[in-house]
Amino acid sequence: MYTLVNHTREVAEVTPRERLIAAFDLKQPEDIVPTFELQFQLAEELLGKRHVSQEALDTADEAERDRLLHQNAELYIEEAETLDYSGINLAMGPNKFEDLVETIKIIKRLAGDKYMITPHADGTMAIPNGQNMMDVAIRLSEKADEVHAELEKNADWTIEYAKKLVDAGAECFAMCADYCFNDGPFLSPNMFREFVTPYLAKVIAAMREMGAYAVKHTDGNIMPILDQLVECRPHALHSIDPQAGVDLKEVKALVGDKVCLCGNVSCAILQTGTVDDVVKDSERALRDGMPGGGFVFCTSNTPFVGMPLRNYLAMLEVRKRLGRYDGGMADG
Repeated sequence: MYTLVNHTREVAEVTPRERLIAAFDLKQPEDIVPTFELQFQLAEELLGKRHVSQEALDTADEAERDRLLHQNAELYIEEAETLDYSGINLAMGPNKFEDLVETIKIIKRLAGDKYMITPHADGTMAIPNGQNMMDVAIRLSEKADEVHAELEKNADWTIEYAKKLVDAGAECFAMCADYCFNDGPFLSPNMFREFVTPYLAKVIAAMREMGAYAVKHTDGNIMPILDQLVECRPHALHSIDPQAGVDLKEVKALVGDKVCLCGNVSCAILQTGTVDDVVKDSERALRDGMPGGGFVFCTSNTPFVGMPLRNYLAMLEVRKRLGRYDGGMADG
């Protein structure tokens, strides 16, 4: 049975949020490597509770809507407290802007500055779906000017959206447009530089200007475009995907002095492996990612529905045992 994190060893003044800031600043926290997930889908298994659906909010009267928003915010906080997350990522809803803003404000009132509140915002071109991939390829070739105009508009909209969320209390953004398959990016490096890099750089620069952190997520093999991703100056890259052959130790050596790395415990192992398998892979991720700081320990995607909870909790137990900077394996 998993129990609440034992905080007795913590340096009194270090909050979970401050651990994350240290990692984003390419430093190591005073106590333990930070952890978070871009989305936690196992609340019902862990806590016996579900996040409130947007449909429930949309059909509620004003008093009930307020109650549901508080219930949802409280569940986010309970997850963070139970799992010792440094960031509260709002990927489980609500989805409507006004409900999201109110959720941020409620969390800030209830939890203060203990956690970094992280909604999602990106605005760049992601991998097209199977239905429109051919149409996208044709437009990139034959109507590039139209595509650039749309991308510029999307970037500008995302920046304005992010500003409003920062005004509400958000401090960080998870940028979740996926760019890569397991064998490489969906655009060639040259096309990526034309159609993605300028707009990604623009949005991240604006987020930095408004005092927010940017975590750029993409699954898949990022190595052919790693230099461009880093060039855009996100504070962190997620998820350093081992299922695509991306090696955390290699990426750390290449760019660990320029960007924080988040990951990369294999979701395949978490899904189908034994507890022993999970422990070994978690130890590997800590060993490769922790030295010198600039690392957030987490899965290579998210703890998704169907992932055995015991495996995910075993991963976090490894962090508690070996993830400390005040006497943990990073000192060895």
